[in-house]
Amino acid sequence: MDSLLSIPPLQLLITYLAFTAIIIGRYFAIVWPIHHMLWTREPKRARRLSKREPTPATIRNEIKLSTISAFIYAAPAAIVIEMWKAGGTALYSGLPDGLFGWSYLIISGFIYLFAQDTWFYWTHRVMHHRKLFKWTHEGHHRSVQPTPWASFSFDPIEALSAAWLLPVMAIFIPLHIGMALFLLMLMTINAVFNHAGWEVYPDRWVRGWWGRHIITASHHNLHHTKFKGNYGLYFRFWDKVCGTDKGLV
Repeated sequence: MDSLLSIPPLQLLITYLAFTAIIIGRYFAIVWPIHHMLWTREPKRARRLSKREPTPATIRNEIKLSTISAFIYAAPAAIVIEMWKAGGTALYSGLPDGLFGWSYLIISGFIYLFAQDTWFYWTHRVMHHRKLFKWTHEGHHRSVQPTPWASFSFDPIEALSAAWLLPVMAIFIPLHIGMALFLLMLMTINAVFNHAGWEVYPDRWVRGWWGRHIITASHHNLHHTKFKGNYGLYFRFWDKVCGTDKGLV
């Protein structure tokens, strides 16, 4: 906490604005070429899931909510980075030390992924409650047939519920800064592909071990079209444990 209080407000503001610009820039840099490749060129090696063409209104809503989400996600990220610079987090850098260091590097990645998946599953289910849905999750589900632009199109409350988790974990659970960057990129790519409206992974993957445990567009697209079930983020674990797994398209 002392490291947080020691951060100059102007420096924190600059870092926050920089993170906001980076998140928005990363969003457009990744989503636009994937959307163009899938919806303009229609590659033969991908399997189309959406039954309708995306409308301009749908895409505008996805971009608007994703941009708002960027401003929300940037705040806790900026705070934690400034705390790290002041020595107040569990983030670390440099080459891992020996076998344990390299092993922990990989293990920590799975710890963070599973924690994020668990948090997402349960908050996602809660937000589907009829008394909460309109205020927390309806904006995302305006994309009944999502496009890659929907990858971060969250209502502000939903974005806020997700944005703080990994930064707060980084205060207490050691994480290499390189692994943190890798997880952020993985999170982005995963979200884009799962909302693409196309299955980009080979059928032998989707119908094999990978698809039985890892969420792809074939799994998540059913959540958008059916509105119930398939609540997970990365893994099908909690859906299977809790009986909410609805299978694949």
